[in-house]
Amino acid sequence: MPGTPATDAATSSTSAALPVLSELAVGDVVAERSYALSRDSLVRYAGASGDFNPIHYRDDVAASVGLPGVLAHGMLTMGLAVQPVVDWAGDPARVVDYQVKFTRPVPVDPATGAEVTVLAKVGALEPDAGIARIDLTVSFDGATVLGKAQARVLLSA
Repeated sequence: MPGTPATDAATSSTSAALPVLSELAVGDVVAERSYALSRDSLVRYAGASGDFNPIHYRDDVAASVGLPGVLAHGMLTMGLAVQPVVDWAGDPARVVDYQVKFTRPVPVDPATGAEVTVLAKVGALEPDAGIARIDLTVSFDGATVLGKAQARVLLSA
């Protein structure tokens, strides 16, 4: 996946038991990760996704439409944000719902790139349904870039 994990505190299914709903509490941090994005990351993502909008690789085009520079694809940011939850859950099929609101763009500097950080916390528990709602705080340069980012994860009781 484009975007290199810079730091990773997510639990992996190979190093720990799968999460159990009854062992969670609202407010628990289940994963943290930082991703280093570069212009190369954006080109690779464009090729994989088919999204070749030039605002994702040409500074002149980005500037001509009033953007602060080349931007990371929103769907790339969204995909990176949920990956620590997938890793923690141990199986992507356990993520039964995932939604975000795109609130701020992520400009990717040609020299220094961009670092996106993800903090995943238990926001709510639905014991009868076997669901943990995981709230994601996704940030770039100290500002939240995805609003109301939430994943619903099916777990064993």
